[in-house]
Amino acid sequence: MGKADFMREAIRLSTENVRNGGGPFGAVIVKNGKIVATGVNRVTSHNDPTAHAEVNAIREACKVLGKFDLSDCEIYSSCEPCPMCLGAVYWARLSRLYFANDKKDAKDIGFDDSFIYEEIELDYSQRKIPTEQYMREEAMTAFRLWSENPDKIEY
Repeated sequence: MGKADFMREAIRLSTENVRNGGGPFGAVIVKNGKIVATGVNRVTSHNDPTAHAEVNAIREACKVLGKFDLSDCEIYSSCEPCPMCLGAVYWARLSRLYFANDKKDAKDIGFDDSFIYEEIELDYSQRKIPTEQYMREEAMTAFRLWSENPDKIEY
């Protein structure tokens, strides 16, 4: 199987998911030329706003492979990842990202994530969701403990 086959599978998953009442998004994670995990959008079926195709595929790949570092894998997504999914792709350290539809295509059918990019750039006081840093010094205890822990598993 090659790149086109993997992308076609992500697209097939997205189309099948729509036919089954889900969102139009699918993702495939590949390691050494083989699919190790797939994911589709399950936001409405699971009542979980984080259940996007890429996140679901990453979770499944980590489970199947028994690790959180997917730097030896690639992801194929039927659409350009939203900010949350793009963050997950980076945190999982996937070696390459391929996508079919782009964020403008998604916006055109009602999946507009541009407001999130705009919100990130705003001062906390200007965001739509009131945001306030609170009790930082108490919370720093956990960070100090982490920093000083010689047995921590870095990620």
